[in-house]
Amino acid sequence: MAGTDTTLPIELPPSPAIVLVEPQLGENIGMAARAMANFGLWDLRLVRPRQGWPNERAVATASHAVQVIERARLFEALETATADLNLVLATSARPRDMFKQVIGADQAAKRVKAHIGAGGQAGILFGRERSGLENEEIAMADAIVTLPVEPAFGSLNVAQAVVILAYEWRRAATGDELPFSGETGTPASREELSGLVGHLEGALDRAGFFPTEDMRPLMALNLKTMLTRAGFNAQEVRTLRGVISALDRKRGG
Repeated sequence: MAGTDTTLPIELPPSPAIVLVEPQLGENIGMAARAMANFGLWDLRLVRPRQGWPNERAVATASHAVQVIERARLFEALETATADLNLVLATSARPRDMFKQVIGADQAAKRVKAHIGAGGQAGILFGRERSGLENEEIAMADAIVTLPVEPAFGSLNVAQAVVILAYEWRRAATGDELPFSGETGTPASREELSGLVGHLEGALDRAGFFPTEDMRPLMALNLKTMLTRAGFNAQEVRTLRGVISALDRKRGG
């Protein structure tokens, strides 16, 4: 979203490392970095990127997340990229022939949050665009993270996978707190709602809406129930009463 502040926080809160293993395209690194910045992840680690590093295409596609790109660290081996981590999760879109716990993205985020909250360091591994992580690389991880994708088309772009895990991390870290909320206005009082119901009922009566006097109580009750259930605020009630008055005047004219 345009118009947001792109400067890094003065003190970066603890967060998991995002480790991209042999990413093929600089564009994917840039988009992954952008996804990281969107959701408050700053530790990007690159293991043998195919197009070399630094990479101009990564900077171009990172948009305003160049701070993540500038902080990115380059490694020649996955072992050194994860040497300081004591919780490592590996992403995979397909089953592996190994005894390894498999969890979803939301479970992964909660596990990482708890681990970092206890003073640990965690990282999430993402594999090559074409083939993902190799079994030997996944064997280094504590658990496998996968997504409920369509079996016939289960492969995700690496940046797409990063944005999903980053989003779940943010949810776990902030408790689903949103950056802003919509204006709901002052809820209408019972007196205001009763006035609306009475106003509408009177206008409908004058328009001949009620077919018989016997049916009027039930129909009026239904109207009152609907209007009360709607959860109008005070301004909406005033607007609706203005609409009723305008229609009433038009009918009378």
